[in-house]
Amino acid sequence: MTSRVASCTCGQLQIHCPQEPTMVSLCHCLDCQRRTGSPFGIAAFFDAAATEIRGLSKTFQRDSDSGFPISFHFCGTCGSTVFWYPSRKPEAVAVAVGCFADPSFPAPTKSVYDKRRHGWVVVPD
Repeated sequence: MTSRVASCTCGQLQIHCPQEPTMVSLCHCLDCQRRTGSPFGIAAFFDAAATEIRGLSKTFQRDSDSGFPISFHFCGTCGSTVFWYPSRKPEAVAVAVGCFADPSFPAPTKSVYDKRRHGWVVVPD
């Protein structure tokens, strides 16, 4: 089992994940595109109870397309969104894969909101 730490750009906000993710997912929804400034977001899901948060975060809550609120936690200093709590999965925390800064991180196994996917983005099978 691998333990990983994700952090914001300045390092003030961190989430320690002492286990493998239960799922890694690409999301092509327009809200993830806006949140990341990229054509998709990539989230690794972990058991929230097993993680440890260090540092201070600011929170932004919005409804998802399915109507369930999501609470995003970001650094008030550098603005990086590091993790979020999807109310549809109350036992889970989603962590922005890029915040691990680890090229060996497991690849996504799921892709959602594919109808919003940019045509030039190739999704793994």
